[in-house]
Amino acid sequence: MLEQNMKQQLQAYLENLKTDVQLVLSLDDSDTAQKLHELAYEIAELNDKVSVIENNNASVRKPVMQVVNPTKQTSISFAGLPMGHEFTSLVLALLHSGGHPMKLEQAVIDQIAALDQDIVVETFISLSCQNCPDVVQAFNMMAAINPRIKASMIDGAAFQAEVTERNIMAVPTVYVNGEVFGQGRMSLTEILNKLDTGAAKKAAASLNDKAPFDVLVVGGGPAGASAAIYSARKGIRTGVVAERFGGQVMDTMSIENFISVQETTGPRLAASLEEHVKQYNVDIMSEQRVKNIVEATDTEDGYAHIYLESGAILKSRSVIISTGARWREMNVPGEQEYRNKGVAYCPHCDGPLFKGKRTAVIGGGNSGIEAAIDLAGIVEHVTVLEFADTLRADQVLINKAESMPNIDIIKMAQTTEVVGDGTRVTGISYKDRNTDEIKHIELAGIFVQIGLVPNTEWLKESAVALTSRGEIEIGAHGNTNVNGIFAAGDVTTVPYKQIIIAMGEGAKASLGAFDYLIRTPAPAAK
Repeated sequence: MLEQNMKQQLQAYLENLKTDVQLVLSLDDSDTAQKLHELAYEIAELNDKVSVIENNNASVRKPVMQVVNPTKQTSISFAGLPMGHEFTSLVLALLHSGGHPMKLEQAVIDQIAALDQDIVVETFISLSCQNCPDVVQAFNMMAAINPRIKASMIDGAAFQAEVTERNIMAVPTVYVNGEVFGQGRMSLTEILNKLDTGAAKKAAASLNDKAPFDVLVVGGGPAGASAAIYSARKGIRTGVVAERFGGQVMDTMSIENFISVQETTGPRLAASLEEHVKQYNVDIMSEQRVKNIVEATDTEDGYAHIYLESGAILKSRSVIISTGARWREMNVPGEQEYRNKGVAYCPHCDGPLFKGKRTAVIGGGNSGIEAAIDLAGIVEHVTVLEFADTLRADQVLINKAESMPNIDIIKMAQTTEVVGDGTRVTGISYKDRNTDEIKHIELAGIFVQIGLVPNTEWLKESAVALTSRGEIEIGAHGNTNVNGIFAAGDVTTVPYKQIIIAMGEGAKASLGAFDYLIRTPAPAAK
């Protein structure tokens, strides 16, 4: 089951176990169950503290492997085979259940341990989803700390009947005590804020008490990380406030054009960025959404004020906005109604849920054609709908797509409506721009890949100048039209939305902000 090299690495990890761990198997006669059985015994052979118990009555859902600490009575379940992106989740579950310390602040551990209700968590995932492990691992850590929390990872591909019954059309989808808790990427902090109702108020009060920053970076993507590092290296008080660290990069499966790194993934790069930022004295405030900004000349204390949706207010002498961009939507009837019910934006994450079904990809650029090629290996058929009369993707991608028998490409196609039965997508309608005829395609999933929209809605009431497309207008030094406010990355007018360009722009904006600071007197202390 496991390659020799992987066994050796896992054996080294398991040397960190401090207490016994049981792998409780509840199996059926499926091929997945046979592989899970083999995996459990291979793991047990690597360390004496790991044992296997076969109990087919241990779980209603089968096949499943429970990672149990018999002393603390904690339980973490894996329904399906935890390989692919979820193998790391299994390894961490073993280590944490066996007493290996978690990389969490003691205050967070205490908060989890203090949760005093029974919490049953079911996280439906796909093994190709790069966002799913973060959610699975967050709940697994909670379950390893607090025995009243029971966490289960469920591979949607292995439990298709349950996925269909619950109408799950996107991963990760999380149920808590039988009710939908959330979909998509969630951090441990975000989860705790939802489960512990008093946590958000405490966090807001803590943010309000922070001293003013010299540079406050809004956004935690590549541009924001670069800006924070360059600012901190100047020895000035630097902060980062972000909804999630990594930004859009977290949704990127493969990165092969980042100079000096031949190949990596978005989550891996985002983790490296965060670790690099943490090497400096940077105050990182994640899981915070910015609501508004007021320039320093309009405040009594002479600092720019950044208002958060939590109610907190941060203050800074200068601000670097790097809130990035998000996937553009089609803005047609039915899109919002069937979002996560057949309308999706990440083929890597949600593609396996449409195994053997008919799908469409909207957009004929690189992202769209790459998505079609990726999906073609999983689904029954892919139809690419392109608005223009030519595809904008690289020719090598076009050639690949055209060579695949289960991909059809339709040009001059204007999507007009997403059609469904009230619970899930059943088709899509489009207008043939050559004839104005409305046509319909029956399908189960629609993947939208038509570009990016800058995240600047929160700036509409501010003095910061935006283009008609919503991008922040910047000068040669990353400066906006407002003194002391700078911007960098995909949120700005800079051409070519690339990770490496965003990083350079973040560094430039940071140097521009530092130049502004040394030439501008600090507000008088009250």
